[in-house]
Amino acid sequence: MRVFRRFAALCAALAFLASAGVAHSQDYPARAIRLVVAFPAGGPTDFVARLLAEKLKGILGQSVLVENKSGANAAIGADYVAKSDPDGYTLFFTTISAVVMNPHLRANLPYDPVRDFAPVTRLVLTTEVLVVSTKSPIKSVKELIDLAKEKNGALPMASTGVGSLPHLALELFQQSTGIKVVHVPYRGAAPAVTDILGGQVVGSFLDLPVVMPQIIGGNLRALGTASAKRDPVLPDLPTFDEQGYRDVYADNWYALFAPARTPAPVIAKLNAAFRTALTDPEISRKLLDAGAVPAPTTPEELGDILKTDFARWGKIIRERNIKTTE
Repeated sequence: MRVFRRFAALCAALAFLASAGVAHSQDYPARAIRLVVAFPAGGPTDFVARLLAEKLKGILGQSVLVENKSGANAAIGADYVAKSDPDGYTLFFTTISAVVMNPHLRANLPYDPVRDFAPVTRLVLTTEVLVVSTKSPIKSVKELIDLAKEKNGALPMASTGVGSLPHLALELFQQSTGIKVVHVPYRGAAPAVTDILGGQVVGSFLDLPVVMPQIIGGNLRALGTASAKRDPVLPDLPTFDEQGYRDVYADNWYALFAPARTPAPVIAKLNAAFRTALTDPEISRKLLDAGAVPAPTTPEELGDILKTDFARWGKIIRERNIKTTE
């Protein structure tokens, strides 16, 4: 009898906790939500986060605040969210780098992208674009390749850092074309663009939202997109495939993650809210104007994307022997 009473008490306690979790999810959100952006204010990730945050306030009925926690190629922001309460009030707004590239590049990373995060939704897709200065005589990918061969491996090409997506795109480009260049890593896109415009380096692969203003302004010339199909933002710009250079695929994506063990009903509410925001015509137009294509998914689809890209980029990083000491 005593064992039965203990069992009944345990069942009652578990039922109470379950009902409390459901009640919490039904009341969610009851206060402001924080979107932790692991990159500096003013960049393309920050722009997308703030654009969506404003729209989400009306959808969720609570303020949505953007908090920038940059550093260590997004590892600082990722670790912060991974260690936050799994209640849906602290979310990770990130690009592919923190959850796909970092674990293959950095020893003793304080978080695991699969174990420590619950996928919510992919947000946007952005294409890596190969750009040169409009002052450069290079007008095509072939001309750049010919110059690289002429320079016999001494052609300087920029990236936004060792192991960054622009760097990996450059590695794929060299692998596809058989050329060798001098990789010049910068701490971010801004100094890389400055030196492209100044002629210190010939060009770089960069996220389209980063270089869109310079392309529109006539300062940078886009030579090709590192994607399987043309970007709808620049429909006249051919892919590398179309130009005869295969397997130069380096699409970036921005996505939303919550701490692991966040209740499923909370994840579902967030997914629905972000999907509503991303499909709003005004938001969609502003994103496309900035070079980002709205691309929401289910949490399960984002989980599959994460696992697929994790395996693909891990293989490329190992094969190209890319390492970082940062």
